[in-house]
Amino acid sequence: MVNFRLERTAPLPLEEAWRRLTEWPRHADVVPLTRVTVVTPPPTREGTVFEARSGLGPLGFDDRMEVTVWRPPTEDEPGLVRLEKRGRVVTGWAEIEVRPGPGGRSRVVWEEELAVRFLPGFFDRPLRWAARSMFGRAVNALLRRA
Repeated sequence: MVNFRLERTAPLPLEEAWRRLTEWPRHADVVPLTRVTVVTPPPTREGTVFEARSGLGPLGFDDRMEVTVWRPPTEDEPGLVRLEKRGRVVTGWAEIEVRPGPGGRSRVVWEEELAVRFLPGFFDRPLRWAARSMFGRAVNALLRRA
C-alpha cells in the first residue's frame, strides 16, 4: 500500500477548478489507455459510482470508485470529495480538496492511499513513484483543460 500527496495552485476560480477535477469522464482524456463510465445517474453526490477501465482489451482492469464525501466549495468552505476505491485489483481512497489560493487562484490538494491486490510489498516504492507521476500529470492536465 502506498500513500502520496500532490499540491497544485491553478489560476482558476474555486468553482472552475472543482468542476475540472470532478467531472469524472474528463479523467479519461488525460490518463492514457483509460476510459471512465459513470454508473449512477447525475448529478454527482455521495453514493455516485464510476469505473475507470485501464488497459488494452482483456489486458486491463476496472478501478471502481464511490463518492463517499461530496462537499463542493463555497465562499466560506473549501471543497472536498472523497473516493473509495472498490475494485478487484485497485483498492484504497483518494481525497481532492479545492481551497482558495493566493491572488484569487485555487489551491488543490490530492491525497491518495493506493493498493494493488497481489502486488508484493517490495513494489511499493516503484508503485508510489508511478502513481505520483501519473496522477501529477493528470491533475496538471485537468486543471489546464477547459
